Amino acid sequence: MKKSLLALAALGTFAGAAQAQSSVTLYGIIDAGFVYNNNSAGQKLYSLNSGNLQGSRWGLRGTEDLGGGLKAIFVLENGFNVMNGRLGQGGDEFGRQAYVGLSTAQFGTATLGRQYDSVVDYTGALEVGSQWATYFGAHPGDLDNMNNSNRVNNAIKYTSNDYAGFKFGGLYSLGGVAGQFNRNQIWSVGAGYNRGPLQLGAGYLNVKNPNSSFFGNNATSSTTGSNMGGSLVYSGYASAHEQQVISAGAAYTIAAATIGATYSNTQFKDVGTDGGAALNPVGYTGGTAKFHNAEINFKYQLTPALLLGLAYDYTKGYGLNDAKYHQGMAGVDYFLSKRTDFYVAGVYQHASGTDSTNQTARANINGLTASSTSNQVAAIVGIRHKF
Repeated sequence: MKKSLLALAALGTFAGAAQAQSSVTLYGIIDAGFVYNNNSAGQKLYSLNSGNLQGSRWGLRGTEDLGGGLKAIFVLENGFNVMNGRLGQGGDEFGRQAYVGLSTAQFGTATLGRQYDSVVDYTGALEVGSQWATYFGAHPGDLDNMNNSNRVNNAIKYTSNDYAGFKFGGLYSLGGVAGQFNRNQIWSVGAGYNRGPLQLGAGYLNVKNPNSSFFGNNATSSTTGSNMGGSLVYSGYASAHEQQVISAGAAYTIAAATIGATYSNTQFKDVGTDGGAALNPVGYTGGTAKFHNAEINFKYQLTPALLLGLAYDYTKGYGLNDAKYHQGMAGVDYFLSKRTDFYVAGVYQHASGTDSTNQTARANINGLTASSTSNQVAAIVGIRHKF
């Protein structure tokens, strides 16, 4: 009897030790707001919207200490629409992130699954759409993916440890098409520095067959039609064979003020060569659509609870289009606590030239139905709670 009790006590001790070396955390964000759009295909639109400053989500994050500085890690993260309870990311259960891997104290982290690319990791946080301006303030159509509109499936990813503020990493996604190794292939690399008042980042992204591999990698995506119809900035380029993004950004803080800037060059290559007529209604027969994008931004922490922001973004198309988009943004973020804040943001966009559909460019703020004219204004008031 005594031996049985001792064995049970020992088993309980080992179980407690194992539990102490492992952890699973439930976390999430609920973000909801009231949106005004002055011109949604010619009409004013008042609506409620989910996931503005940050996408509404819940997730599980876990670690297990394997000894010797080695850990097993995982993340399962679901996106949802708080207004109707539906799944986000095209109906995927864990459409925001889903990965498992190993992390070491010496060599960094390697993971497998659905993950973020290096443009998002190293330059995304430097654009105001990922800060205080809401995703309506992202670069037009989020054409460079700095606002993380698209994730990467089937990805092998490496992230280094932090070396005195410097980190680097890369990602490779297998296309998974028999006999066509390069089809649907995605790869990216990037690096960043964040120490003291200075933050720097740079990223590169290369996507083969972007309509299916990048824009169309959700459960409800079309296998034959266009998945790039969300923005007139690039909706005419669904037949592109390749997408390339080069990005860089910087921010410098002086006391309560931070000034920042980003630059990206986005190219849709060999337009008209991938897929049939359904992906190419304009009738492109080759060539490359290119975009310069430059943003300058400023934020000021007026009090520990009150943040003010201003930004200007300029997008210039060349190659297959000559569209230009001027975008101004202003915002206020007030923190009631570390976990709950109220925000107000406004976005104005003016378009000119000829867009991807070979029509006169119309204003098309990210996430909204295009305007019927060259101008569009959006305003939002919302609340965000983190848990």
